[in-house]
Amino acid sequence: MMMRFAFVFFAVVGMRLFELWLAKRNERYVKALGAKEVGARHYPWIVSMHVLFLLSLAVEALRKGARPSQRWPLLFPLFLAVEGLRAWTILSLGRFWNTKILIVPNRPVVKKGPYRWIRHPNYAVVALEIALLPLLFQASMTALVFSLLNALMLSIRITAEEQALSAFTDYEEAFQERPRFLPPLRRKTAARM
Repeated sequence: MMMRFAFVFFAVVGMRLFELWLAKRNERYVKALGAKEVGARHYPWIVSMHVLFLLSLAVEALRKGARPSQRWPLLFPLFLAVEGLRAWTILSLGRFWNTKILIVPNRPVVKKGPYRWIRHPNYAVVALEIALLPLLFQASMTALVFSLLNALMLSIRITAEEQALSAFTDYEEAFQERPRFLPPLRRKTAARM
């Protein structure tokens, strides 16, 4: 039981460390292109929240014996699908993916990959991870508290990001018809006359 928790937990920590390295590398690249950073004041709060999330997950899960949830057969494949969406999002943005808000003025926004359907797949992934990962190991209090904190942080971050994207890129024109987080359930059809 403990081995399953340790494997999943340290795999997630390893992925986050890799992503921080990747973000730093990408930051140098986009800054060389003239990127402007937005939201620098709230960024340390987001990093702190994610670190506290992992600590809370570890403490709550270990206090409960790090036993997998009875819903593991449903939740774990869903978690893996979310991680697949994370990888697809990062690959779609390529050198422009980052943990910070870095906008290259006058550069067209990325419209491929999951961005064809929604504006913020990365934030959807984070919200799903913060809910699913604790639920895999019966850490429901961590899932609840950090889902609420994440919603608060994203309300600040997305506002700052969308304002900057609208000011410096073709964001409004490119994404005005796309929802923020959930793709439409069915395609819009042309109005009949």
